Amino acid sequence: ATMPNRAIVYVSEAVAGFTSARLEALMEDAARFNRSAGVTGVLLFDGRHFLQYMEGPADGLDVAFSRVSGAGSHTDLMELARGRVGQRRLPFWPMRCLPVSADELRMIALADWTSFIQRAATNQAGATAMEKLLSIVEPYAKAA
Repeated sequence: ATMPNRAIVYVSEAVAGFTSARLEALMEDAARFNRSAGVTGVLLFDGRHFLQYMEGPADGLDVAFSRVSGAGSHTDLMELARGRVGQRRLPFWPMRCLPVSADELRMIALADWTSFIQRAATNQAGATAMEKLLSIVEPYAKAA
């Protein structure tokens, strides 16, 4: 049996003077590492804050997340959720940065991430955090 995938979601703030060139280098580096670690995900950036969702096998994800945690490109990292996921929700990219508005990023950060792990078959009021994230990602994924 394959090991269950795990996922981590966090928000953080870009350091002062963070440039698009630095973002590009960061994404290339993350994609290269994640490809070898079996990690996939997406990074939302509103020009000031990041929200990243990453998923994959526990060992690869842990190393990828410790790289992220130690990165000098951001501060005030706050984990929103971590746990087991069934199948991958974002299998498309080893890592991809999508531009979002501050309002969109805030909406996703403040959504209910507690149930993102195994979606219960209850009819929850309102879209889950994962659904909100996917609604932003899907147009890009379809174009991929």
